[in-house]
Amino acid sequence: MIGVDAGSGDRLALAVLTQYRMATTEQTRLRLARLRGEGLVDRITLPQAGRMRGWFPTAYGVQLVCEWPEMRGHRPSRTVSDPTAVRLKAGHTLTETALAFLEDARRHGDLFRPLDWIFEVHHPIGSGEAVIPDALLYYRRGPVDGDNGSMLRAFVEVDRATMGPERLAAKLTAYERLHRYVPAVPGRRPTVQEAAVEEWRRRYPLFPRVLFVLFVLDSTGPAGVENRVSALRAGAGLLARFPYDVPVLVAPLADLLQHGPSAPVWRPVHDPGQRVRWTVSGHRQT
Repeated sequence: MIGVDAGSGDRLALAVLTQYRMATTEQTRLRLARLRGEGLVDRITLPQAGRMRGWFPTAYGVQLVCEWPEMRGHRPSRTVSDPTAVRLKAGHTLTETALAFLEDARRHGDLFRPLDWIFEVHHPIGSGEAVIPDALLYYRRGPVDGDNGSMLRAFVEVDRATMGPERLAAKLTAYERLHRYVPAVPGRRPTVQEAAVEEWRRRYPLFPRVLFVLFVLDSTGPAGVENRVSALRAGAGLLARFPYDVPVLVAPLADLLQHGPSAPVWRPVHDPGQRVRWTVSGHRQT
């Protein structure tokens, strides 16, 4: 009999680790040591991280989690239990970003649970291509100033300085394609009376805002952030109305960790001289 105590949080810890794919020792508690003893999670030593340990679910742990109702529809990565894949992905940066949103939501009385941060949701854009954001974020604001709790959704991209600024900016084009992509119905030709319906409307009442969280290595410094912001601004200039219709925001991870994601640390890519709050900029989703 597996000693997974749902009341004490073991169930949530295992579910989150399966969905987030890994966490570092600093991001975990003694709970994972107990789950390791049950054969549900394991750990590795991360390279170039001061011998920091990364935790990940075992194949047995993933099998157990996938049977739980709260994980229905959340398909884990095929390599989530592979120690080599975990070591090379360095996914702790994404986990660190998610934790910044979680801690900030708790401070402000907003509703954002660990399982509301979903990794790599596939969004087709035609021709066999797709947009796969690093994470999809579901977030509900608290009742502040007469607000009954706006529901916010965002695609989150975390740049770990593994690609050049131009490739980062090219992601904007993919999101713009998703924004206007209307799938063709096999065997049918559209008629004049049929209104074109974009694919994203099947999932979201309004198009999710796009959050680019820049994680730039220490060796890159502030200049690296500015290079990427400039590249995103140049890319936004080629997309007509998209950056104005959909909030596309960028912020260094260091600012999120220091001030919190709800602080005015976000810069609109079409006007990076501004500093805005991601929770109130642009349209609201209810």
